[in-house]
Amino acid sequence: MANRSHRNSGYKAMNAMNRDGAKHSSLRDLVVKAPNHTSHVIETADCCDLLSRLPDNSIQLIVCDPPYNIQLADWDKHDDYIAWTSVWLKEAERVLSPTGSIAIFGGLQYQGEAGSGDLLSIIQHMRNTSNMLLANLIIWNYQNGMSARRFFANRHEEIAWFAKTKKYYFDLDAVREPYDEDTKRQYMKDKRLNPESVEKGRNPTNVWRMGRLNGNSAERVGHPTQKPRQVIQRLIRALSYPGSTVLDFFAGSGVTTRVAIEEGRHSICGDLDDTFQSYVSRQIEMIDMYDLVNAFPKFEIGTKLEKDHPIFGERRISDVQTKN
Repeated sequence: MANRSHRNSGYKAMNAMNRDGAKHSSLRDLVVKAPNHTSHVIETADCCDLLSRLPDNSIQLIVCDPPYNIQLADWDKHDDYIAWTSVWLKEAERVLSPTGSIAIFGGLQYQGEAGSGDLLSIIQHMRNTSNMLLANLIIWNYQNGMSARRFFANRHEEIAWFAKTKKYYFDLDAVREPYDEDTKRQYMKDKRLNPESVEKGRNPTNVWRMGRLNGNSAERVGHPTQKPRQVIQRLIRALSYPGSTVLDFFAGSGVTTRVAIEEGRHSICGDLDDTFQSYVSRQIEMIDMYDLVNAFPKFEIGTKLEKDHPIFGERRISDVQTKN
């Protein structure tokens, strides 16, 4: 069967841009200026309350790791999961900028335990009720996990990436994986390929082979469903740009705040768990300040998102602590 790119005009255009070293319109039209400081809000709050206080079109990226409704804790129990989900999904779409995206973690393997709470149900709901575009279904593949006897042991989760419009921002160069030297030499001989793109590295594809955090991982802060920094980092690098704002209203372990600081993005993170802010404090303690000083030297942390003066434009955050 012929490659789809041979017949699809959209694929043809993207292939031609890759050969010529051209940029997608989402990058051509954007002037990115790295900030000299970033602002971050960490608030113990309900997701819908937090979303209701954000302006329209104000967020570049939402990192979303919602409860799976598998009765893991009180925050993981919902009688009508999709009814509850539909509320924050609608609000999430409202606050995203035209170039913005939402990355939703989940697992198709949870459909038995979760009732209507698995990612497949969320995707189906989005397709029926939203104008957002399913840009990619990312497979997060890991080697460590539970064994099984009555089915193939699961070694992956999914991340559904929805873009608000066709003008979504995507920076492939920020997440390319380098070729080994032998492969690079072979590709450099292929006249169909752009040498500059070969030098930058390969597209990491939508299958991400990144390990889960084991029980004694140095990244652990105590949250039971903590996601690896490496996974969040790839999402933030690819789908947002320095100086833009990242939102996580199921922030759990606080890793999104940490990565946003490290990558020079502003962030708003909230969670209902009373221990959430202590998790964030531990995440910040793990930041390599030497590397941070070389890139984005200053950041400030606030514990309340003020309704009249949010993190956008003029940033006025109560209870601000500044770190130089």
